[in-house]
Amino acid sequence: MTTAALPLHPPSPAAPSPTTARAHAARPGWERPAFLGLLLATAVLLLWDLGASGYANSFYSAAVQAGGESWKAFFFGSSDAGNSITVDKPPAALWPMMLSVRLFGLGAWQILVPQALMGVGTTAVLYAAVRRQFGPAAALISGAVFALTPVAALMFRFNNPDALLTLLMTVTVYCVLRALDGAHTKWLVWAGVAVGFAFLTKTLQAFVILPPLALLYAVCAPTRLRRRLGQLLLSTLAMVAAGGWWVAVVELWPASSRPYIGGSQSNSFLELTLGYNGLGRINGEETGSVGGGARTAATEGMTGTGPGAGGGMSWGETGIDRLFSSNIGGQIGWLLPAALIMLVVGLVVTWRARRATDTLEGMARAAFLAWGGALLITAVVFSFMQGIFHEYYTVALAPSIAALVGMGIAVLWEERGSRAASLTLAGTLALTSYWAFVLLGRSAEYVPWLRWPVLALGLGTALLLPFTARLGRRTALGVAAVGLGVALAGPLAYCLTTVTTPHTGSIVTAGPAVAGGRGGPGGGMRGFEMPGGGGMPGGGAAPQGTPPGGTAPGGQAPGGRAPGAGNRPTDGGRDTRTGGGPGGGEGGGGMGGLLGGTRTSAEATAALRADADRYTWAAAAIGSQNAASYQLASQQPVMALGGFNGSDPSPTLERFKAYVSAGRIHYFIGQSSAGADGGEAGAAAETGTATRGGGGPGGGVSSSIETWVRANFKASTIGGATFYDLTAPTSQAS
Repeated sequence: MTTAALPLHPPSPAAPSPTTARAHAARPGWERPAFLGLLLATAVLLLWDLGASGYANSFYSAAVQAGGESWKAFFFGSSDAGNSITVDKPPAALWPMMLSVRLFGLGAWQILVPQALMGVGTTAVLYAAVRRQFGPAAALISGAVFALTPVAALMFRFNNPDALLTLLMTVTVYCVLRALDGAHTKWLVWAGVAVGFAFLTKTLQAFVILPPLALLYAVCAPTRLRRRLGQLLLSTLAMVAAGGWWVAVVELWPASSRPYIGGSQSNSFLELTLGYNGLGRINGEETGSVGGGARTAATEGMTGTGPGAGGGMSWGETGIDRLFSSNIGGQIGWLLPAALIMLVVGLVVTWRARRATDTLEGMARAAFLAWGGALLITAVVFSFMQGIFHEYYTVALAPSIAALVGMGIAVLWEERGSRAASLTLAGTLALTSYWAFVLLGRSAEYVPWLRWPVLALGLGTALLLPFTARLGRRTALGVAAVGLGVALAGPLAYCLTTVTTPHTGSIVTAGPAVAGGRGGPGGGMRGFEMPGGGGMPGGGAAPQGTPPGGTAPGGQAPGGRAPGAGNRPTDGGRDTRTGGGPGGGEGGGGMGGLLGGTRTSAEATAALRADADRYTWAAAAIGSQNAASYQLASQQPVMALGGFNGSDPSPTLERFKAYVSAGRIHYFIGQSSAGADGGEAGAAAETGTATRGGGGPGGGVSSSIETWVRANFKASTIGGATFYDLTAPTSQAS
């Protein structure tokens, strides 16, 4: 991209901007088929055997099931249709899945297809954003890089909020770039709307990319300063309206008639937003966090993934190299070095452009600044945040990396006659090939035949790239295609492993298990056992989403199989895929079901369904994942005592007693193993050893409820789980 080749004067008021003119220029005949092929390939990748993951993250699937039954649960994002407590996020990410379930019934595909379609939509938006300034070839490269990012292939096949968040953040950048191309107020307002809904998806993470985008518009929009500031104010008002209406309703709604705000300690969404889901993620002071509270002196300095002595949990080393580490590099890092190089390249090539974006070169620089700013600020936050951090968060980086790679390649290819450009392109490919060689080497048993060819072909192609300007067009394009294929070979392998592996639980990772990492097929956090037995969820385990007893949503499948979980076999009503574990069922996830839920039996499911219409809640269980397992199995409301971590102060012991007295809860499902002596279990509960809730910041509310239940209601074993019939107190009950 040479300065002389681009118009450096502003267009006349009656003429379209240079970028608009390019966007509406005649499209080459191959563009439409190539674009449709990209979308089709992305859809196939994301929809392939999608039902194999079953209910995926049962924490959110239970809320989707509840929203499919109750409009009140739909609005608040309640964990159950009885509306006892919400999930620990605002509900926007749940709404598309809830609508799908309302239209098509409950099942794995109904829950996960909206997520996959969001991935296709993100690819399309990214294509449109890159094409306007850099043409269809750059847009296709960006779309392919995004679709083949392993963590993107994971999260757009999963039911966490990150899928919708990534789509909305991509839409935000697209709208800002459209606004910059002519100083259009409309597009800037739409950017504010997108950020507002992103806030309703994952609260303050939506605001991370705002500073560079707002500064870019304030400095570079081709209009007078006063108008720029006024436009930014309108965009801010649109953002507040789009994200604030739901918050206002929740805060003004009487607390006594709405569900408790999960994840908060004072039943306040604002507290949840600013604390646990806000500054707590940055400084590690997360009241109510996974592991039972804030980071303590006992957990400082821990580099693993196990629980700290103080009940907290360490989330790995922070630092500038975090995104290149063993457990994260293979998720997002394949083309991260290339993206950083391309950001520098783009800024160097366009540095002579006018500040305003009324030229092609000015808009090109703005695009590099927008995507580069979003990448850098998000990467810095992820690298140094001390609170809860999961590998899959890095999906937020995928659109920026993909855009920068596509744009940078387009710029360098256009300038390949220059020695500096051709050598930079060759050096970037050589570095990318070597980095792929390193990443593939972190899993010695994984496709060992791929590692050396990637390195050899990459280095060989890099040697040819400086000579492409002298080669014929077809030969040069062939060399470029080989180079791009080599760069994408490693991510493609990880993606294929990801889409052919079921993923369940709260912590999941893409690709294979790696040396020094905590991931692996199906989930994350390998390598240690949690207290009470049972490893962390995932870690190569089979999916947890299968409806228990071989009962699929909507009825029994032939041969005792569960269609909702990819037809995984069961045996006599018992899920035979995992061993026993905590949670009172047939095997649970780590930390007493905290992260992976509980296996349930056909007998337990039948008990919950019996006379369920007589009760608001068929049962109550400590922790949202445990409750979700029983709720999804029976499709009846199950109260999650203490919320996700079992440590929220909801409900209080007094309120729980009132529910029991009014006959609104049928069973309490205990956490101890079946057959345990009631007195011993009660003592264990009093000391906090039987439950998670005992040591949590919620003041041991869940533990006190369990202690009261054990003292006043007789335990019985149903399908391997400990049930207490709350409608039949013992004779000693007061």
